[in-house]
Amino acid sequence: MDNLINLDKCTINALELFLKVKIPKIKTSFRKPLVVGSGNAAALGEILFDGIYADESNYLEKLRAEKVDGCILISASAGKHSHIIAREMKKRKIGTILLTNNPNGKATKFVDKIYAFPKNIEPYTYNTSTYLGMILAKTGENPKKILNFLEKIKVPELGKYNSYYFIVPEKFDLIREFFETKFDELFGPMIQGEAFTFEQTKHAKTVVKSDRELFISLGVDNEIFGGNRLNYELPKWADFGLLFCLGYYLIGKVQGANEPWFKENIERYVKEASEIFGERIEILS
Repeated sequence: MDNLINLDKCTINALELFLKVKIPKIKTSFRKPLVVGSGNAAALGEILFDGIYADESNYLEKLRAEKVDGCILISASAGKHSHIIAREMKKRKIGTILLTNNPNGKATKFVDKIYAFPKNIEPYTYNTSTYLGMILAKTGENPKKILNFLEKIKVPELGKYNSYYFIVPEKFDLIREFFETKFDELFGPMIQGEAFTFEQTKHAKTVVKSDRELFISLGVDNEIFGGNRLNYELPKWADFGLLFCLGYYLIGKVQGANEPWFKENIERYVKEASEIFGERIEILS
């Protein structure tokens, strides 16, 4: 699968898409919704909405413990677990809003309102344009300004490291899970990727050191942690959209500087995942 693009190019493509298309404005009257997503969609829910947060493994438990006045379901594909969750909400007569990139997915027939976001065709798991559009709908950031920022930053040779530690500002704590999940998906056990805030980093995160670990600070002036440091200053207008893009862009550069493990394994993986979820999953979608 050598023809698959890396995550940095995927990020640039996503920003170029949102220069051309309109992003839906999300409106909801829910005061205390159950906000449900799987993987990074769960973290996305916390960025977008105030509510009771859940994923596919604990949403029933949250429903038993909390009184909610609606459900906001986030699923790029509107498949996998989402249709099971949507059907359960319909059964319980809980009004449900679906945020998706697939208006024809399985979950759509069980919900009350659909927000369909534009997306690019991307490698499975990348979910870059899918989630970025939803973030921009919340933050209102200008994709052109983010694109200009990325085009101006300098990225050194990253292939000489085997561990990458992102430090993010406290107010962007929720973005950390996106970065760590992307390291898991692209590199598995081959490369370590972590993300913490500066204050979290003070708590025993650097007991064991390595001269092959790179500390990448996004909007944090790190003069303390790590022997190898890369600091990026953020513009005043920065919000979750810029952090999302900057982190994904840099992870894509890490991807390009190493062996193509993702590209060598994704074809096998989608076959396995198709059997697990009982639906056909495409490498590009």
